[in-house]
Amino acid sequence: MVTASEKIWMDGAFVNWHDASVHVLTHSLHYGLGAFEGIRCYRGKHGSAIFRLHEHVDRLFESAHIMLMDVPYSRKDVAEAIVDTVRVNKLQSCYIRPLLYVGAGDMGLDPSNNPVKLVIAAWPWGTYLGDEALVRGIRAKVSSFTRHHVNVSMTRAKVPGYYVNSILAKREAKQAGYDEAIFLDPEGYVAEGTGENVFIVSRGALRTTPLTSILEGITRHAILELAREKKIPVIEERFTRDALYVAEEVFLTGTAAEVTPIREIDDRRVGDGKRGPVTDLLQKSFFDIVNGEDPSRAKWLTPV
Repeated sequence: MVTASEKIWMDGAFVNWHDASVHVLTHSLHYGLGAFEGIRCYRGKHGSAIFRLHEHVDRLFESAHIMLMDVPYSRKDVAEAIVDTVRVNKLQSCYIRPLLYVGAGDMGLDPSNNPVKLVIAAWPWGTYLGDEALVRGIRAKVSSFTRHHVNVSMTRAKVPGYYVNSILAKREAKQAGYDEAIFLDPEGYVAEGTGENVFIVSRGALRTTPLTSILEGITRHAILELAREKKIPVIEERFTRDALYVAEEVFLTGTAAEVTPIREIDDRRVGDGKRGPVTDLLQKSFFDIVNGEDPSRAKWLTPV
């Protein structure tokens, strides 16, 4: 259950958490058109800070642009509203959800005349797949559902309606006794998790799916940069399902999942069945940055 905070920012004003509501004929509620972000604020050595705030705001605006949604605020306004939301709720560490949605008006499939609205909520939320998962790793299965084709859904946009695909895959995996699902793309290559990017370590190189059928993850970008800095060979290329089975290590990245190792896929042990050395190194480097222990990436943190 989401732990309620005090206030939610709605179109320029703070309202009480339990009073934040929309009309039942809100267009996005019926058709799924919108754009959203998931952002984390960490309580670190030097106080609370939001991880890569401006990159998240940029992606929110890019998603809206792809969806032909005119955002009634500037990027600066949205970034400031996000910081204010964390401050007003007196949160030291939290998950932040900005959501652009199409409001009530016309109910057809052309919402051009409907207003675009923005809400920003923040609440305490721990590790998405569980604290133990960061150390022990999770069990995953390749989903029977396929990730979106690049000309069916615009995969560079983070759109609410796209996640019906993820819900189906997640439920299938959980009901079968696994923690997470991994999608293949329409041509049978590994795409991503239900809300995460996928990395494998194979023959000493770090490999991840290129930006074809996947969302351009902000944590993904951070891990690629850290890996290159540490002289780990990095390859962005398509790879097959069985490459997951024989990889030395597999891990997921995302704002919610952070850096989570996978110890088993489709009942096949991955490597030694535990967090591998490359995953361990990159995971530690990531948390050192977000917790303020490593000042080399201070530009990634926006103080609250």
